[in-house]
Amino acid sequence: MGALFVVATPIGNLADISTRALQTLKEADLIACEDTRQTLKLLSHFGIKKPLTSYHDFNEEAKAIELGQRIESGMNVALVSDAGTPSISDPGYRLVRLCHQRGIKVVSVPGANAAVTALSASGLPTNEFLFAGFLPPKKTARRQKLETLRSLTCTLIFYEAPHRVLSALEDLQDILGDRDATVGRELTKIHEEYLFGRLSDIRTRIKELGEFVIVVAGAGTEGATTEHRKLTREEALRILGISRNELYDLFFKKQSNS
Repeated sequence: MGALFVVATPIGNLADISTRALQTLKEADLIACEDTRQTLKLLSHFGIKKPLTSYHDFNEEAKAIELGQRIESGMNVALVSDAGTPSISDPGYRLVRLCHQRGIKVVSVPGANAAVTALSASGLPTNEFLFAGFLPPKKTARRQKLETLRSLTCTLIFYEAPHRVLSALEDLQDILGDRDATVGRELTKIHEEYLFGRLSDIRTRIKELGEFVIVVAGAGTEGATTEHRKLTREEALRILGISRNELYDLFFKKQSNS
């Protein structure tokens, strides 16, 4: 029986790849990757020629079974994502889980990760943090998700796309409060940039270009706002547990008694 090697690749700067990762890719019988074109660029840069097979969100379940069978037949398979560590907001965990269930050896070859990279340079507390991945693209769902995170005291980390970063920052400020945050853009690449400050300040300076990691201070910690958040009418009604009509009845009843 072969083994599955979960191999981290650079998130931007190719010099960040480890010697161990290169050796693993050179010795693998097959490399499973999100986009064969993207992985081919990486392999070509380091002069590595190996068979590639696509493994992505749309074929993950069926492909995991196929790859598991290949490993059981004696092949060593390296799993990579387009950038960073596989299965961290990327395809991979189903294959890893299947291998564990079948008694197949799984080896992690660690390396770059955008969330940890941004956290280490954020200037925010690092002793406890929550990586929440990508926020929901729809505004209502995004705000509902943020409500569940509002009281957490650990540092919060999010990934965000360029066309949604401004709306995400707006919702972060509105739901969490005007906390300290750091936004990393195009990490380890030529145009790498870190913006530090209150969410309100960062929103005025952000450029909607590149890939983003948003790091936000936890509730009740240094850098978290002490201001009270303004409730919408709907939120106030939900907290009070009454309907809009019941609120109006209470108001007019008070007016008539005064």
